[in-house]
Amino acid sequence: MTLERFLDAALGNIPRFFKEATFRKEERGPISWNFVLTLLVVLVYGLVMLFSASYSTGYYRWNGDIYHFIRPQTAYAVVGFVAMLLISNINYRALRHAYWYLYFLTLLLLVWALFSEPQNGCHRWVYLFGNSGSLQPSELSKFCTILGFACAADDHYNQRKTLLYGAIRPLLPLVPVLYLLRLEPHNSAIILLCLIVGTMMVAGGCGLRWLPLVGAAGVGGILFMLLSQDDSYVAQRLGAWSVTSDGTSDDVLYQTQQSLYSIASGGLTGLGIGNSRQKHLWLPEATNDFIFSVLCEELGFIGAVICLGLFAALIIQGILIALRAPDYLGCMMGIGIMAQIAWQVFCHVGVVTATLPNTGISLPFFSSGGTSLLMLMGEMGVLLSISRAGNARLAAQQRHQRAELVRRMNAGQTVYRRRHSTV
Repeated sequence: MTLERFLDAALGNIPRFFKEATFRKEERGPISWNFVLTLLVVLVYGLVMLFSASYSTGYYRWNGDIYHFIRPQTAYAVVGFVAMLLISNINYRALRHAYWYLYFLTLLLLVWALFSEPQNGCHRWVYLFGNSGSLQPSELSKFCTILGFACAADDHYNQRKTLLYGAIRPLLPLVPVLYLLRLEPHNSAIILLCLIVGTMMVAGGCGLRWLPLVGAAGVGGILFMLLSQDDSYVAQRLGAWSVTSDGTSDDVLYQTQQSLYSIASGGLTGLGIGNSRQKHLWLPEATNDFIFSVLCEELGFIGAVICLGLFAALIIQGILIALRAPDYLGCMMGIGIMAQIAWQVFCHVGVVTATLPNTGISLPFFSSGGTSLLMLMGEMGVLLSISRAGNARLAAQQRHQRAELVRRMNAGQTVYRRRHSTV
């Protein structure tokens, strides 16, 4: 590679990004306000449930501060909502020029996390300004993976059905990310990234002929990475996939058992908002990985169905936005973003109900975590940017159809002229 090409690759994408970041007038349509309304309902629902699930933990572990979790989460929600609206004004196509910067930033943060102070034996956080702020790089890696796969598939659209351009090249940048996540370790992020990429491959028609081979290799590689860890923690989780526990807090199944107690206590209508018993330090991680258990206990089966129904509505609306995108890149990005939310909801509910082994996946817009919420709201902004372009194209098509209809009606109309009489 010559010096000129290297400098162009390193610095040339910066002016390209800003040049393409603004929508042209004919490409800028309105955002999908129905989607925004659904998202706002989900977000408020999540904040209410987080406060209900967290005030007890905040009181007992943070010197009586019942607002310890909800105060920053509300601030993140407000900042994220404003950022979402701002990002919706940026042309999503410009993000292809920012991918490699984002990718190397993600790798840098993942390496940085390995040298940061561990929590519960895991190096998953990067601490900023001392210990006053933290960042979880795995949340950034999710969007980076979605953007990278979409760009790679779009760049080689005509060759996307081949093994090289449909699977190997789009998946190659994912390998270092998965390896660094294994070192943390962050097994749930590894599984989630693979599920997102698999969904994008199927939806985008990428290497479908080779999908069984790629899938088998991927599953084998993930199992090897997970089960070859020195502390055999994953092997204990998989081997203890039942609801039999000795009742001690050190038991690997204690958390799952307490979750099932919480769900069973809710019944049809629940104990009432704020009346959960398991959240009073009986259920570990009630504010994050097991917040759906508290929801079921307080709001019962009806509240759980409403929650899942809202997520279903959000996902369906997001998929429709992706399908209306004016190009393949926007469609793939939208599908990837919705796949992330769908798989996180599925895995979270599966874990708290003991349908899946305990992997510790947060519930989008509900679980405590500033990095996760800000990244999710940013992704929603990208989806709204796609909706602008899709709605603009739809409006242009409707105008063209109306103009064509008027032209055809005028072409077939008989014009009668009044005859003037002469004397």
